[in-house]
Amino acid sequence: MFSTNKTVAFHTLGCKLNFSETSTIARNLLDNGYQRVEFSEPSDVYVINTCSVTANADKECRTIVKNALKANPEGFVVIVGCYAQLKPQEIAEMEGVDLVLGATEKFNIVDYLEDLNKVDETVVHSCEIEDADFYVGSYSIGDRTRAFLKVQDGCDYKCTYCTIPLARGISRSDTMENVIRNAREIASQGIKEIVLTGVNIGDYGKGEFGNKKHEHTFLELVQELDKVENIERIRISSIEPNLLRNETIDFVSKSERFVPHFHIPLQSGSDAILKKMKRRYLTKLYKERIEKVREVMPHACIGVDVIVGFPGETEEHFLETYNFLNSLPISYLHVFTYSERDNTEAIDFEGVVPQNIRKQRNKMLRILSEKKRMAFYQSQLGTTQKVLWESENKKGKISGFTENYVKVETDFDEELINQTETVELLMLNQNGNVNVIRKSQVFSFA
Repeated sequence: MFSTNKTVAFHTLGCKLNFSETSTIARNLLDNGYQRVEFSEPSDVYVINTCSVTANADKECRTIVKNALKANPEGFVVIVGCYAQLKPQEIAEMEGVDLVLGATEKFNIVDYLEDLNKVDETVVHSCEIEDADFYVGSYSIGDRTRAFLKVQDGCDYKCTYCTIPLARGISRSDTMENVIRNAREIASQGIKEIVLTGVNIGDYGKGEFGNKKHEHTFLELVQELDKVENIERIRISSIEPNLLRNETIDFVSKSERFVPHFHIPLQSGSDAILKKMKRRYLTKLYKERIEKVREVMPHACIGVDVIVGFPGETEEHFLETYNFLNSLPISYLHVFTYSERDNTEAIDFEGVVPQNIRKQRNKMLRILSEKKRMAFYQSQLGTTQKVLWESENKKGKISGFTENYVKVETDFDEELINQTETVELLMLNQNGNVNVIRKSQVFSFA
């Protein structure tokens, strides 16, 4: 065990899955005697968990390394995550980086921290991605309100723009027993909300070592988690439309714990582009999924991922996407600008879209997203809902989310933190959130 006077700081880039894995790495180090400090403070070790979905994520990594060295020029800098797996040698050339750990090595970080002196040449331990055939369960607790619970890792899909299978390996899942055990651990800490996360969570159930057989289905996972006591809310993060079954939607609509909020990636509203992306659905199926959610949960929040500027996306294709999204009863968009990634099929596709056109299309969809969000919020005004208050005191206000993901505000009261309260949604405010009338006494499910 390391000396307890050693400190460690963490910075996470990217998705909810990365946050859950950072927490697992952190618990490993804390169990071995490290003391955790803020990333802006001087620390013996800085661990940066990276993303590599876009080129900007790579650039951001460089900035974070510089920030760490500003806090402590002698700090030992460790890079883990998707960028570390995909381009370890590129990271090794960054000034100030001491250690790079790939997809399998990051969970054994303690074994690589025997000497914390700065090195002249970066040490790289990065496996062949085919070796990432085992599963490490994890969950994160960022604040006392919600936890990200990892249930699945890797992906067997071959989308032509995506590096995630190269960075995380094949699809594999946690055991049902371990997921339930982690959920109970989270509940025992007074956390009110769990967000299920993974690379392709709808594919849940595939075992380790490339076993394509599903030991359990995602629906079975949802049904078992619904029985875990002392968790008030469970939220499903991004799930592929072809894997979101009607049975799952029906179950969520009747559940007391699973909330009416879905995030369903689309990527393009043009069937021609979807085929070039090698997505596993077309717009007809996508529309059916949205309509099914609306049929059984008219008040549900529905988020959508979309990519603009994919090679070969003409103005006509983009307008197909815009009009398709505009026609759907969705609540908000996450808009991504396509960026070329090494070792993907799409990097060699013809019809490269100029950067200025990509930015223009991104802006158009972001404006559409805000219109959709405002329309959804307006539709909820006058309703009575349960809100889970969070911890931040922002200019004398406290905010939280309803079960269907409307962000609401009221005057700050420390006693409200991590408590659930019934409120009436009153009006939109200048922050774009919703003011509420508090209808009931706060009640706790701890």
